[in-house]
This record gives sequence, structure tokens and C-alpha cells, in this order.
Amino acid sequence: MWPIRLGKNIAKPNYHIGPRVTSYFSMHFVVEGQGMFIQDQQHFSLHPGDLFCLFPTKTVEYYTDHVQPLNMTWLAFDGKQSLPTLERIGLQPSSPHLSAGLKPDIADTLDSLFELARSGGAPHADFGRLSLFFRLFEQLCKHAALSGMSRPAGKTVDWLQKGRDYLEMHYAEGISVDKVAAYAGVERSHFSKTFQETYGLSPIAFIQQLKMNQAKQMMRDTDYSLTEIALSVGYPDLFSFSKAFKKHIGQSPTGYRSRESEAENVLGD
Repeated sequence: MWPIRLGKNIAKPNYHIGPRVTSYFSMHFVVEGQGMFIQDQQHFSLHPGDLFCLFPTKTVEYYTDHVQPLNMTWLAFDGKQSLPTLERIGLQPSSPHLSAGLKPDIADTLDSLFELARSGGAPHADFGRLSLFFRLFEQLCKHAALSGMSRPAGKTVDWLQKGRDYLEMHYAEGISVDKVAAYAGVERSHFSKTFQETYGLSPIAFIQQLKMNQAKQMMRDTDYSLTEIALSVGYPDLFSFSKAFKKHIGQSPTGYRSRESEAENVLGD
């Protein structure tokens, strides 16, 4: 797990971000002001001290109150340990918001990170940044444990949601159902059966659905080539992607992109 960037934002009265999808994790700490955070049709009111997290592949939006604009500090990061670490804090894709998550010691660590960033390329500053980065997560985990916000293991809904969250984060990485079941802590056949009964489709079909949905969004909203899109959603080449896309969507990627482009032009007119 490693930090990517750090920032501060004082929102203007009409500040509104999204709907958007990020390719990494990003924690946002509300220092002052009020607003709204939206993910998967869930609405979370934002108040001073709150913490919310953007998860890869999740479509989110957030906006400020025009009377009390948001003042936020944010930290973007990535790495395979990001998801399990966030779970220890009490954050996961199905519950991305924490009330009163910004404690005084956490605010002090964030301030120290900014001070170090302002110092520029001082010798060995990279080790200092990493030290403060992990100290921040240590503090978040300690507060989560004290408040009872750490995610307990063992309940069916917990392990099943944990597996689904893992699929949503890593569907483009060639993961197997065996690996997801092991991550969730249950036997493969039990995981697959319960997943099918709960969500109405198998884990393999769910992975395919995630790939197709992401590919369609990228074809609509970006200028990436079809080969770039194929690789980004986990296919080894354009041929295998095109074959799978036509099987599940009923038309070729080229035909789909052309149709969506024409529809957008009609709406624009």
C-alpha cells in the first residue's frame, strides 16, 4: 500500500463533483462545512469531522452546502492491502462513510504530511512520508477499535459482502472464484452457492457483468481505443474482448460505440 497524492480543497458555493469513477482509493476528511456524498444511490450527509472514501470502480458524486461550503483534506493511495486495511477502519465499498472520523491526532498527522510535502525533495523525505502515511492508518484503526467500528468477521452477510467487494475491486485482474472464496474465508462451493442465491447470478457471471459495464462506460465516456479498453477490463487482447462483448451485449464493441455516439449527437441537437 502506498500514497499517491495529498491535497486540500475549500469548495466554492456551487462545488459539485461527479458522477465520476476513480482508479484508486481516496479518503476525504471534512474539516469544515456541510455537503452530501452519494454512492450506489445511498446519500450521506457530510459534517465537520466526517470521513468518506472513494473506491475504485464505484461511481460517486459529492457536493457542498452553498451556505456552509466544504473544506476538506484528502489522501489518495493504492495497493493490494488498501481494501483490507480500510475494512479495519470500518470502511468498505458498501459503507464508505464514517461520522466523526477526523480526530485531533489524525488531523495532526495530516498536517505533518503537508509540512513534509512543502519541504520538497529533502534527503530521505520519502521515508518520512511513508512513516506518516502508516501512522495515519494506525491511528484510524485504533479509533475504529475503540468505537467498535472495526468490521467483525464471521457473519454470513459480512463474508459474502467481503467477497463481493473483492470482486468489484479486482474483477479486471484475472482473479478466480477460489481466490475470492479464500479471501472471504469460506469454501468455494459454499461461496458460489450463497452468492448465486443472494445476488441472482454466479460469481463468474458477476465478474463478466462488471467487465461489460465498465467497458460500456469507457466506450461512452472516453476516447480510449477498443484495445486499451479491452486490456483495462481484464482481457488479453481485442479479439477475446470483442467475442465476449458480442455474446453478452448482442453487438460488437464498434457497433455499440457508434450507436452511443449517434444517440449522444441526437440528444445534443
